[in-house]
Formats: sequence, structure tokens, C-alpha cells
Amino acid sequence: MKTEAWLFAGVAGFFFVTGLGYAWSAQDPAGTAALTVSFLMSGLIALFFTRKYRLGGTRPEDRKRGEVAERVGALDFFPPRSAYPPVTALGVAVAALGVVYGLWLFVIGLGILGGGVIGMVFEYVHRGE
Repeated sequence: MKTEAWLFAGVAGFFFVTGLGYAWSAQDPAGTAALTVSFLMSGLIALFFTRKYRLGGTRPEDRKRGEVAERVGALDFFPPRSAYPPVTALGVAVAALGVVYGLWLFVIGLGILGGGVIGMVFEYVHRGE
């Protein structure tokens, strides 16, 4: 995480210097606000990576002699088959058609989409028990 922290700190520094120069020369509040928000967001990410590095220490990716085999392990659970991704896609398609053809079709699409998303979230909720 050390490399990522330095990268985003550099981005934050760039937006800080650019924002100061823009605020001084342009007198435009919209551009100054956009550059300030960009500085704050990249600074927040840099702080997050710095904290993760200090709490977790170095990773194999942070060392020059790090091996891929050091990160080997179980990634996560991936379900073998599920009907909910096509239901979710159908809900998105119907909701998109509802934007063109009317509110009634959009509401139906949101219902289908909500059912698909809730189904995906809770399909394997009791898997670890």
C-alpha cells in the first residue's frame, strides 16, 4: 500500500498546486471548487492507503523480491449458478425502456431490478452456517 499512498499523494499535490494557480489567475469559483474537491478526494485516498500500510505492514507486492506464491490462498466464494443475474439484467432493460415509453414501465422495471438485486444479495446468506 505504500506505493499507492505515494501515488495518490502526488496526485493530491498536483491538484493542490493547480488549484492554487487556478484560483489566483482565473477568479472562477466553479473551477476552483472542482480542483479543491479533486484535491480533497485524492488526499483522502492517500490517507486511507497510508493507514492501511501502517496497520497491515508490507505486502509481497511492496517488496522488490516478493513472490506470487506468497499471496496464494482462497479468494472468495463464487456461486456455481444463479437465476438472479439475468433477472437483474431484465429489470435494467425494462427500466431503460420505461424511460422511453412511460413511468408505468419504469416502475415495473424497478420492481424486477429490486427483486433481482435482493435475490443476489440474500441467495447464499446462510452458506457459512
